[in-house]
Amino acid sequence: MAGHSKWANIKHRKGAQDAKRAKIFTKVLREINIAVRQGGPDPDANPALRRAIANARGVNMPKDNIQRAIKKASGKDAENFQEVTFEGYGPYGIAFIVECATDNLNRTVGIIRSIFNKNGGELGKTGSLEYIFDRKGVFTVEKEKIAGLDPEELELELIEGGAEDIETDDEFLTVYTDFKDFGSMTSKLEQLGIEVKNASVQRIPKTTKTLPVEQAEKILKLAEKFEDEDDVQNVYHNLELTDELLAKLEA
Repeated sequence: MAGHSKWANIKHRKGAQDAKRAKIFTKVLREINIAVRQGGPDPDANPALRRAIANARGVNMPKDNIQRAIKKASGKDAENFQEVTFEGYGPYGIAFIVECATDNLNRTVGIIRSIFNKNGGELGKTGSLEYIFDRKGVFTVEKEKIAGLDPEELELELIEGGAEDIETDDEFLTVYTDFKDFGSMTSKLEQLGIEVKNASVQRIPKTTKTLPVEQAEKILKLAEKFEDEDDVQNVYHNLELTDELLAKLEA
């Protein structure tokens, strides 16, 4: 999973620098909307809302914006977003899963199908590619947030909370858990007073496919085309993120 976390952390850094912040805010606001509509507006009683608020803080969304989003989602005129997942193949046989939050399913289906078709891919049937991915809890923490903690003690605490894998680089610590341990790790991090930059259930490929760098870049550009759509929340694929590819992307 090292390539996965490194690519995610590259995107975290780039997200703070480029013009995609408005789109990032849109995705977080929809996450808040869905959490409130499913579990109510009280974060203490709604773990999904607590996670959405933490993710909003992780992208530096102002507190007032977060509170307005919760209030709006609690009202009778709240937008009614639904979660929907699309699966298909991109070029070179790379599998894609695209998770969306939409208030207009027909519009979203059309957008996703069009992106696949225009980029050498094909939209598949729901559930047809689930077997390629595992669902994992993924928690990203900025290392400066844990600078005062003993690394060995922290690792033991995280393992107690359900950590299956822990990866670090210069800026981030990334913790992976089994899907069923997502809640216990959330509680463990709250107990330790550790503020997360992002916490989510993600689809991690069980096996990956290696492509030449030029072809791999086309796959990542396709992923970005999906991510640029407001209706899209998350994009997953089974491209192998080689050191050569990641080095070129960081250059």
